[in-house]
Amino acid sequence: MADQTGASEHTGAGVPGGGTAPAAPPSVLPWFLLYTLGRLAIAAALVGLLWVLGLPGTPGFLFGVLLAMPVSFFVLAPVRTRLTSALVARQERKEALRAELRGTE
Repeated sequence: MADQTGASEHTGAGVPGGGTAPAAPPSVLPWFLLYTLGRLAIAAALVGLLWVLGLPGTPGFLFGVLLAMPVSFFVLAPVRTRLTSALVARQERKEALRAELRGTE
């Protein structure tokens, strides 16, 4: 019984206009972490592959890191697109909040 009253409290009654709150915008942190960890994983895999193929030490490391840039550009394109859209949405929210605090819309 208490769950029914708790659920009715969050139906958007406190939102101006009686509507529901807008959908939560995409979060930046998960996409940023996924992109960063993806870049590191690709670089580590390429460095390891070059070491196994016989390019040891520093040259293998440097070539692996160098090759990781274009590979990451193509492999992580969908993640980068989502991260960019999340950053744009975040910036728009901040601008809207600043305009609301100034009193202009």
